[in-house]
Amino acid sequence: MEKINWDDSFSVGVKKIDEQHRQIIGIINKLIDSTNASVDSELISDTLMEMAQYASDHFETEEHLLTEYKYPDYKSHKDHHIEFRKNTVNFSMDTLKYKRTVPVEILTYLKEWWVNHILKIDMKYKAFFVEKDVK
Repeated sequence: MEKINWDDSFSVGVKKIDEQHRQIIGIINKLIDSTNASVDSELISDTLMEMAQYASDHFETEEHLLTEYKYPDYKSHKDHHIEFRKNTVNFSMDTLKYKRTVPVEILTYLKEWWVNHILKIDMKYKAFFVEKDVK
């Protein structure tokens, strides 16, 4: 699977959020680099834990800004974050059950979810934050 290459198309125009998105992409790329990871490897459990923690911190930052500036689509945006958290918990449970397909499923999910989330869902607030002069 190809790594995700950060470019300007991923920028939402808010420095802290862009930095966090870069970090998240770095976590995903680390997993992509480790194509031999098995369901019982430390890499899978460590990556899931790292992603869950970092995503939680990121969502907190993003949701704080969205509420502070009264983003009109906040509820829908937050629902996407809740969905991600639920799916991450499900993957963790599958890992504990030693489901063999978990590494590929996790990698595919993380890559697709984050690329889609940044490029489609997060981009919806880009113009809003530009208008509010949030940098």
